[in-house]
Amino acid sequence: MKKKTVTEIYQEWRHVKRQLVKESSFSTYSIIIEKHVLPVFGDCSTVDSAAAQSFAIKLAADGLSNNTVRGVLLVLNMLLDYGYRCGWTERPDLRVSLPRDCRRPELRVLAPDTQRDFMCYLVNHLTPRNLGIYICLCTGLRIGEICGLQWGDIDLRLRLLAVRRTVSRIYTDDGGRRITRVVVNSPKTPNSQRVIPLSGNLTSMLRPMARFADPSAYVISGDLKPVEPHLYRIYFRRLTERLGVPIKKFHGLRHTFATRCIESQCDCKTVSALLGHANISTTLNLYVHPDMALKRKCIDRMLRNVSGKAK
Repeated sequence: MKKKTVTEIYQEWRHVKRQLVKESSFSTYSIIIEKHVLPVFGDCSTVDSAAAQSFAIKLAADGLSNNTVRGVLLVLNMLLDYGYRCGWTERPDLRVSLPRDCRRPELRVLAPDTQRDFMCYLVNHLTPRNLGIYICLCTGLRIGEICGLQWGDIDLRLRLLAVRRTVSRIYTDDGGRRITRVVVNSPKTPNSQRVIPLSGNLTSMLRPMARFADPSAYVISGDLKPVEPHLYRIYFRRLTERLGVPIKKFHGLRHTFATRCIESQCDCKTVSALLGHANISTTLNLYVHPDMALKRKCIDRMLRNVSGKAK
């Protein structure tokens, strides 16, 4: 076996992987490897479980969540597996136990009355960007998906919205120099390519604007060039700070949508499909945050059913 270092394997892997995955995915893998993996294992020709375990503990100690650490380890294993299949390193066997993650996720959900007031403001101050926020509260779109939404994706006759693309800013090489650029891609997974029903209120809002819109124009920019997600996040944060809306991140709109669906007794499978998840557990673990009022209502409903049957 002609052994190669992890850095050498990475250089070979880059040429192959670039042709097999979306540009945004390739950029994410490259950033993880260059930021986390190479500084620790770049000069190594093998990585054993003990070294991977120490690596995981160090990442967690540096403040990375268990989900992030798990993602780094998956990319490391993918890189080592490629090296093994090429005969450059030993078979990877990274048996790692992640440290307990005691941090509770921030609950980024608008209360119903706050959401109602916020949506009223958006309607009364309707601009393309405010419309995008309103759409997200009604559909649960990701920020890249609302930035990639074109008027041709909306069928007002059938009251349907098709998620067909996403916008993101990625790192790319320019003659050995790392730069960033905005790209428009298909959604992140096959499940993310979905069709979402539109409410009557949202359909009525969209109809007068759609009448004069170019089908190829992006909804929140009004022209053929999309709004970059980073700039839209800045707009959203400034708007919510000015209005005193207690939500810091744009993704909180998606959390809010999922929570309202569950509160309305929508079944989890349907919510998962609306959000574009492949697994219901993702919906339940990450996006549904029942508050104390909802928990109390659930218990009261259960006890009423028990009391009724006891009679």
